[in-house]
Amino acid sequence: MYTQITKRAEVMVGGLRADILAGFVVFLVALPLCMGISLASGAPVVAGLVSGVVAGIVVSWVSGSELSVSGPAAGLSVTVAAGISAMGSFEAFLAVTILSGIFQILFSILRSGSLAAFFPNSVIKGMLAAIGVTIIFKQIPHALGWDSDYEGDESFFQTFDHSNTFYAIAESLEHLAEGAIIVSLLGFFTHWLWGRDTIKASKYLKFIPASLMVVIVGILTNMSLAKWLPEFALTAGSTHMVNVPNLRNISELKAAMLAPDLSAIREMKTWSMAMVVAVIGSLETLLSIEAVDRMDPDRRTSDGTRELLAQGVGNIVSGFLGGLVMTSVIVRSSANIYAGAKSRLSCFFHGVFMLIFVLLFTTVLNQIPLAALAVVLITVGYKLVSAKLIKSVWLLGLEQFIPFAVTLVAVVFSDLLTGVGIGLIVGLAIVYRMNTSSVITVVNDGDQYLIRFCKDVAFTHKPRLKKILADLPNGCAVIIDGAGAQFIDFDILEQVKDFIEFSESRDIKVTWKNLRSKRLKIGGKNGELQSPSFG
Repeated sequence: MYTQITKRAEVMVGGLRADILAGFVVFLVALPLCMGISLASGAPVVAGLVSGVVAGIVVSWVSGSELSVSGPAAGLSVTVAAGISAMGSFEAFLAVTILSGIFQILFSILRSGSLAAFFPNSVIKGMLAAIGVTIIFKQIPHALGWDSDYEGDESFFQTFDHSNTFYAIAESLEHLAEGAIIVSLLGFFTHWLWGRDTIKASKYLKFIPASLMVVIVGILTNMSLAKWLPEFALTAGSTHMVNVPNLRNISELKAAMLAPDLSAIREMKTWSMAMVVAVIGSLETLLSIEAVDRMDPDRRTSDGTRELLAQGVGNIVSGFLGGLVMTSVIVRSSANIYAGAKSRLSCFFHGVFMLIFVLLFTTVLNQIPLAALAVVLITVGYKLVSAKLIKSVWLLGLEQFIPFAVTLVAVVFSDLLTGVGIGLIVGLAIVYRMNTSSVITVVNDGDQYLIRFCKDVAFTHKPRLKKILADLPNGCAVIIDGAGAQFIDFDILEQVKDFIEFSESRDIKVTWKNLRSKRLKIGGKNGELQSPSFG
């Protein structure tokens, strides 16, 4: 008994330690993303930080997912920016944020969380791979010291300068920063070193996540450059560094937070905009937790309905505190999983760390080079789009690989929701084609043909049946057998009826059986179709 209690205690302590360390890594990744998305949305920087804190401290406990991390989402930045402009002020838009949270709670009551289950696995895998590619492409300029685009931008066409991802990479090659490159190279080396057996076997070092070590090495490297090679050093306050506003205490934070203008609720545009924000945010959330479930080492299943409730609660709290709209986000969730998180405590700790460090340790945070964070994100992106994943999907066949590849390309060259929508349409088209071709089969022996309904036949199969009947050669004999179908749509039976009635003009002899309908009669009793007598 004592041994069992000891083992359980060790597991709990080990899990808590893993969650604390993972939470710290996620905090480091989330911090510049929260601020960058705020800038892209046209909102105060503090709004993104408030949203990140609320997502960690509040949403984590209500969430339907153990490993999902929430926060301000890049996919909503354009919508938020347009919303702030339409409402006339950020304070008025906070009313939209609160209402969107109420709508999400209603979605939860209506059990809308199951919608994510309707997205094919091939599309979800393609989305994850696309996010990986996007992260790598977007972080290359930061790793090279070109920080023109904001942290967290996931769209192919950039928000600030309306250029695109590839142009930004090409432009970064013309604006190299030696200090950022040195930090990046040492960061990649550190990450590689932390994967070696010698580190894994170390009594103490094995508990430090590679991502955290990369950030520590990045800070120390830049400090060393400042001392020995100042011309290469990245200076605090520049675009190459994390830039957290100086909030020295709770009172300064409260002064920087804006209160919602609840009078805006009286306007109809507030309600319509809130519904748009709620729908987009809910879709991103459901896609994110579906992806998180695929990455979870313990293969736990998230509760989408409860997650919508959590997002609704989070957006209401965030709106009242002057924060941005939030969703469950894939990049931070991926970083959380790859940092070794075990439970929802990691998300909670990331919110706690964000609050503490923003209030007390801004000087330390502003010593972090963006190049070091770029290394962390690039390694996360590489894991999402591994060659092993692509090979595994390819081996499943073209019907799985095509939606995967289309989703990947579409997300990379557009944005998350647009790309997933395109992938879903392609996936459904392939499923429809496969289903249609297998429902109705045709075999022949010379001029003798057998058309068999192997499954239930709906009106959607009418085009295939019409083509099959039109392609039959004149003068042949055909048997139409519906024995394999429990349900045959009236449109299908009517198509057969029309074919039979005009078969004599093509000198085709038709035999039909096992076709039943109470509303359609061709020479049979009670609407049952019977074969005519030939001879």
